[in-house]
Amino acid sequence: MYRFTQFVALRIFILMIVVAAAGLASPAFALEKGDWIVRAGPAWVLPNDDSGSVTGIPGSEVSVDDNVTLGFTIGYMLTDNISLEVLGAFPSEHDIDAEGSIGALGNIGSAKVLPPTFSIQYQFLPKAKIRPYVGAGINYTMFFDEDTSSSLENALGGKTKLSLDNSWGLAAHAGVDFVVKDNWFVNFTAWYVDMDTEATLKTNGVKRKVDVDIDPWVLLLAVGTSF
Repeated sequence: MYRFTQFVALRIFILMIVVAAAGLASPAFALEKGDWIVRAGPAWVLPNDDSGSVTGIPGSEVSVDDNVTLGFTIGYMLTDNISLEVLGAFPSEHDIDAEGSIGALGNIGSAKVLPPTFSIQYQFLPKAKIRPYVGAGINYTMFFDEDTSSSLENALGGKTKLSLDNSWGLAAHAGVDFVVKDNWFVNFTAWYVDMDTEATLKTNGVKRKVDVDIDPWVLLLAVGTSF
């Protein structure tokens, strides 16, 4: 995951430089109170995960894989510098892998994730061609369509149902808009989300639980407009 994150970050950085150069030659379209801001593009969800042990299985752990989906934000300028923003995305499906003493099982399941995030945001330079900002707020993550693998069911001795508790957590982000022309811009934003869940495995009436801190980085590379 670390190498993948470096790969993505490097290419985003190069693109930011190219777009910034184009933006410097274009007239800025200032943000102001009452404006709406919409951004959309690919969003990389990169878990920074850690887990406890599965009930009754010492040394066992689980990890959550990366994925990419279509993300978007919708913001409203309350003042010339402060906005409210919602981060949304199409559901992303993430594989769940066995680690530690159960690592030989490999992939043990999957789940879909929908993590809307509500933030208040501060625009440092709303009238500039390059507009950095920061924000903080709250995230609510929904898990659904959980599934288990045959390797896990064979190890546990029967059909196994997986369920993940939904999560509330704090979130923070920083980003920048590069004005290209008029009210159009290219954007890069990085979020860090406090996302914790308890996973429950139920096999033949026996329940096993494991606490998982997912705590993902979410990287959005987007095209945006204001109106």
